[in-house]
Amino acid sequence: IDRTFMCGICGKLNFDINNEVDKGLIKKMCDTLIHRGPDDQGYYINKNIGLGMRRLSIIDLNTGHQPISNENQKIWIVFNGEIYNYKELKQDLIKKGHQFKTGSDTEAIIHLYEEYDVDCLKLLRGMFAFAIWDEVKSRLFLARDRVGKKPLIYTVANNSIIFASELKAIIKDNSIKKEINFDALDQYMSFQFVPAPYTIFKGINKLPPASYLLCEKGNIIVKRYWELDFNNKII
Repeated sequence: IDRTFMCGICGKLNFDINNEVDKGLIKKMCDTLIHRGPDDQGYYINKNIGLGMRRLSIIDLNTGHQPISNENQKIWIVFNGEIYNYKELKQDLIKKGHQFKTGSDTEAIIHLYEEYDVDCLKLLRGMFAFAIWDEVKSRLFLARDRVGKKPLIYTVANNSIIFASELKAIIKDNSIKKEINFDALDQYMSFQFVPAPYTIFKGINKLPPASYLLCEKGNIIVKRYWELDFNNKII
Protein backbone atom coordinates (compact mmCIF):
# COMPACT_ATOMS: atom_id res chain seq x y z
CA ILE A 1 0.00 0.00 0.00
CA ASP A 2 1.28 3.43 -0.94
CA ARG A 3 0.69 5.38 2.27
CA THR A 4 0.95 8.70 0.43
CA PHE A 5 -2.64 8.15 -0.72
CA MET A 6 -4.01 8.69 2.79
CA CYS A 7 -7.76 8.22 2.47
CA GLY A 8 -10.47 8.94 -0.05
CA ILE A 9 -13.64 11.00 0.27
CA CYS A 10 -16.83 11.31 -1.74
CA GLY A 11 -20.36 12.64 -1.54
CA LYS A 12 -23.47 13.93 -3.20
CA LEU A 13 -25.83 16.82 -2.48
CA ASN A 14 -29.22 16.97 -4.17
CA PHE A 15 -30.46 20.55 -4.44
CA ASP A 16 -34.05 19.35 -3.94
CA ILE A 17 -34.32 18.69 -0.21
CA ASN A 18 -37.01 16.07 -0.87
CA ASN A 19 -34.72 14.07 -3.18
CA GLU A 20 -32.94 11.72 -0.81
CA VAL A 21 -29.42 10.51 -1.54
CA ASP A 22 -29.07 6.79 -2.17
CA LYS A 23 -26.74 5.26 0.42
CA GLY A 24 -26.05 2.46 -2.05
CA LEU A 25 -24.53 5.00 -4.44
CA ILE A 26 -22.29 6.49 -1.74
CA LYS A 27 -21.14 2.98 -0.82
CA LYS A 28 -20.35 2.18 -4.48
CA MET A 29 -18.36 5.41 -4.73
CA CYS A 30 -16.44 4.51 -1.57
CA ASP A 31 -15.73 1.02 -2.88
CA THR A 32 -13.81 2.51 -5.82
CA LEU A 33 -11.55 4.29 -3.29
CA ILE A 34 -10.69 1.27 -1.14
CA HIS A 35 -7.06 1.33 -2.35
CA ARG A 36 -6.74 4.80 -0.81
CA GLY A 37 -8.21 3.76 2.53
CA PRO A 38 -8.19 0.05 3.36
CA ASP A 39 -8.46 0.46 7.14
CA ASP A 40 -11.95 1.87 7.69
CA GLN A 41 -15.05 3.25 6.03
CA GLY A 42 -17.89 5.51 7.11
CA TYR A 43 -21.01 7.21 5.84
CA TYR A 44 -23.26 10.13 6.73
CA ILE A 45 -26.63 10.17 4.98
CA ASN A 46 -29.28 12.75 5.87
CA LYS A 47 -32.06 13.26 3.35
CA ASN A 48 -30.52 15.09 0.37
CA ILE A 49 -26.86 14.91 1.51
CA GLY A 50 -24.54 11.94 1.60
CA LEU A 51 -20.87 11.78 2.60
CA GLY A 52 -18.54 8.81 2.31
CA MET A 53 -15.06 8.03 3.55
CA ARG A 54 -12.37 5.38 3.04
CA ARG A 55 -9.69 5.77 5.69
CA LEU A 56 -6.02 4.96 5.91
CA SER A 57 -5.42 5.21 9.66
CA ILE A 58 -2.44 7.45 10.47
CA ILE A 59 -3.43 9.74 13.36
CA ASP A 60 -5.72 8.65 16.22
CA LEU A 61 -6.08 5.02 15.24
CA ASN A 62 -8.78 4.24 17.82
CA THR A 63 -11.21 7.19 17.75
CA GLY A 64 -10.53 8.86 14.41
CA HIS A 65 -13.45 7.21 12.57
CA GLN A 66 -15.03 9.46 9.94
CA PRO A 67 -17.33 11.22 9.19
CA ILE A 68 -16.83 13.36 12.30
CA SER A 69 -19.32 15.92 13.63
CA ASN A 70 -19.25 18.94 15.91
CA GLU A 71 -20.77 18.83 19.40
CA ASN A 72 -24.44 19.08 18.33
CA GLN A 73 -24.04 16.94 15.18
CA LYS A 74 -25.12 19.79 12.92
CA ILE A 75 -21.81 20.01 11.04
CA TRP A 76 -20.08 16.98 9.50
CA ILE A 77 -16.73 16.48 7.78
CA VAL A 78 -14.89 13.93 5.64
CA PHE A 79 -11.19 14.65 5.26
CA ASN A 80 -8.22 13.36 3.28
CA GLY A 81 -4.73 14.48 4.28
CA GLU A 82 -2.80 15.64 7.30
CA ILE A 83 -2.86 18.90 9.27
CA TYR A 84 0.59 19.57 10.70
CA ASN A 85 -0.41 22.27 13.20
CA TYR A 86 -3.59 20.62 14.51
CA LYS A 87 -2.32 20.29 18.09
CA GLU A 88 -1.72 24.04 18.35
CA LEU A 89 -5.08 24.77 16.74
CA LYS A 90 -6.79 22.35 19.12
CA GLN A 91 -5.30 24.07 22.18
CA ASP A 92 -6.58 27.47 21.01
CA LEU A 93 -10.03 26.07 20.18
CA ILE A 94 -10.36 24.41 23.60
CA LYS A 95 -9.62 27.79 25.19
CA LYS A 96 -12.50 29.20 23.15
CA GLY A 97 -14.86 26.59 24.56
CA HIS A 98 -14.85 23.88 21.89
CA GLN A 99 -15.16 20.31 23.08
CA PHE A 100 -13.19 17.51 21.41
CA LYS A 101 -14.10 13.83 21.46
CA THR A 102 -11.16 12.48 19.42
CA GLY A 103 -7.43 13.05 19.10
CA SER A 104 -7.61 13.43 15.32
CA ASP A 105 -6.51 16.32 13.15
CA THR A 106 -9.84 15.98 11.32
CA GLU A 107 -11.83 17.19 14.30
CA ALA A 108 -9.67 20.30 14.59
CA ILE A 109 -10.85 21.37 11.13
CA ILE A 110 -14.53 21.17 11.95
CA HIS A 111 -14.18 23.25 15.13
CA LEU A 112 -11.98 25.72 13.27
CA TYR A 113 -14.77 26.08 10.71
CA GLU A 114 -17.26 26.69 13.52
CA GLU A 115 -15.06 29.48 14.82
CA TYR A 116 -13.87 31.15 11.60
CA ASP A 117 -16.14 29.92 8.79
CA VAL A 118 -14.28 29.66 5.43
CA ASP A 119 -11.43 31.74 6.85
CA CYS A 120 -10.40 28.59 8.72
CA LEU A 121 -8.39 27.78 5.60
CA LYS A 122 -5.96 30.59 6.39
CA LEU A 123 -4.94 28.83 9.61
CA LEU A 124 -4.48 25.31 8.28
CA ARG A 125 -0.97 24.07 7.60
CA GLY A 126 -0.86 20.80 5.76
CA MET A 127 -2.01 18.80 2.77
CA PHE A 128 -5.74 18.31 2.55
CA ALA A 129 -8.97 17.91 0.69
CA PHE A 130 -12.16 17.97 2.71
CA ALA A 131 -15.91 18.33 2.54
CA ILE A 132 -17.97 19.94 5.30
CA TRP A 133 -21.75 19.76 5.44
CA ASP A 134 -23.29 22.56 7.51
CA GLU A 135 -26.88 21.55 8.22
CA VAL A 136 -27.84 24.90 9.78
CA LYS A 137 -26.75 26.86 6.69
CA SER A 138 -27.65 24.07 4.24
CA ARG A 139 -24.13 24.53 2.91
CA LEU A 140 -21.58 22.22 1.35
CA PHE A 141 -18.01 23.47 1.74
CA LEU A 142 -15.26 21.80 -0.28
CA ALA A 143 -11.60 22.83 -0.02
CA ARG A 144 -8.17 21.83 -1.27
CA ASP A 145 -4.68 22.58 0.06
CA ARG A 146 -2.49 25.39 -1.23
CA VAL A 147 -0.38 23.43 -3.73
CA GLY A 148 -2.92 20.76 -4.62
CA LYS A 149 -1.24 17.79 -2.98
CA LYS A 150 -4.63 16.18 -2.31
CA PRO A 151 -7.10 15.77 -5.19
CA LEU A 152 -10.75 16.79 -5.24
CA ILE A 153 -13.01 16.43 -8.27
CA TYR A 154 -16.64 17.48 -8.69
CA THR A 155 -19.47 17.84 -11.16
CA VAL A 156 -22.74 19.76 -11.12
CA ALA A 157 -25.44 17.83 -12.97
CA ASN A 158 -29.06 16.75 -12.69
CA ASN A 159 -29.83 19.30 -9.97
CA SER A 160 -27.04 18.00 -7.75
CA ILE A 161 -23.34 18.24 -7.02
CA ILE A 162 -21.18 15.13 -6.73
CA PHE A 163 -17.56 15.11 -5.51
CA ALA A 164 -14.81 12.59 -4.86
CA SER A 165 -11.08 12.11 -4.54
CA GLU A 166 -11.01 10.29 -7.87
CA LEU A 167 -12.90 10.47 -11.14
CA LYS A 168 -13.96 6.83 -11.14
CA ALA A 169 -15.98 7.37 -7.97
CA ILE A 170 -18.02 10.15 -9.57
CA ILE A 171 -18.93 8.13 -12.64
CA LYS A 172 -20.42 5.43 -10.42
CA ASP A 173 -23.49 7.66 -10.65
CA ASN A 174 -25.04 6.35 -13.85
CA SER A 175 -26.72 9.69 -14.55
CA ILE A 176 -23.34 11.35 -15.15
CA LYS A 177 -22.46 11.62 -18.84
CA LYS A 178 -19.05 10.32 -19.83
CA GLU A 179 -18.24 12.59 -22.77
CA ILE A 180 -14.58 13.05 -23.68
CA ASN A 181 -13.25 16.59 -23.29
CA PHE A 182 -11.03 16.84 -26.35
CA ASP A 183 -9.37 20.05 -25.12
CA ALA A 184 -8.30 18.13 -22.00
CA LEU A 185 -7.13 15.24 -24.18
CA ASP A 186 -5.01 17.67 -26.20
CA GLN A 187 -3.45 18.98 -22.98
CA TYR A 188 -2.74 15.46 -21.82
CA MET A 189 -1.03 14.58 -25.10
CA SER A 190 1.05 17.76 -24.82
CA PHE A 191 1.93 17.80 -21.11
CA GLN A 192 1.26 14.21 -19.94
CA PHE A 193 -1.32 15.47 -17.44
CA VAL A 194 -4.62 17.36 -17.45
CA PRO A 195 -4.31 20.70 -15.60
CA ALA A 196 -7.04 21.97 -13.28
CA PRO A 197 -9.87 22.70 -13.58
CA TYR A 198 -10.30 20.17 -16.37
CA THR A 199 -10.62 16.39 -16.36
CA ILE A 200 -10.85 14.02 -19.30
CA PHE A 201 -14.66 14.23 -19.16
CA LYS A 202 -16.76 17.27 -20.06
CA GLY A 203 -18.49 18.87 -17.11
CA ILE A 204 -16.39 17.10 -14.48
CA ASN A 205 -13.83 19.45 -12.95
CA LYS A 206 -10.91 19.43 -10.57
CA LEU A 207 -11.18 21.91 -7.74
CA PRO A 208 -8.03 24.00 -8.32
CA PRO A 209 -5.29 24.09 -5.68
CA ALA A 210 -5.67 26.78 -2.99
CA SER A 211 -9.38 27.01 -3.74
CA TYR A 212 -12.68 26.29 -2.09
CA LEU A 213 -16.21 25.66 -3.31
CA LEU A 214 -19.36 26.74 -1.53
CA CYS A 215 -22.74 25.33 -2.49
CA GLU A 216 -25.78 26.86 -0.80
CA LYS A 217 -29.32 26.24 -2.05
CA GLY A 218 -28.04 25.32 -5.49
CA ASN A 219 -25.84 28.42 -5.80
CA ILE A 220 -22.17 27.55 -6.31
CA ILE A 221 -19.08 29.70 -6.05
CA VAL A 222 -15.46 28.63 -6.48
CA LYS A 223 -12.90 30.99 -4.99
CA ARG A 224 -9.14 31.01 -4.57
CA TYR A 225 -8.06 31.65 -0.98
CA TRP A 226 -4.26 31.84 -1.37
CA GLU A 227 -1.69 33.10 -3.86
CA LEU A 228 2.04 32.56 -3.80
CA ASP A 229 3.60 35.97 -3.15
CA PHE A 230 7.05 36.41 -4.65
CA ASN A 231 7.36 39.95 -3.21
CA ASN A 232 7.85 38.77 0.37
CA LYS A 233 11.57 38.52 1.00
CA ILE A 234 13.07 36.57 3.85
CA ILE A 235 16.25 38.17 5.18
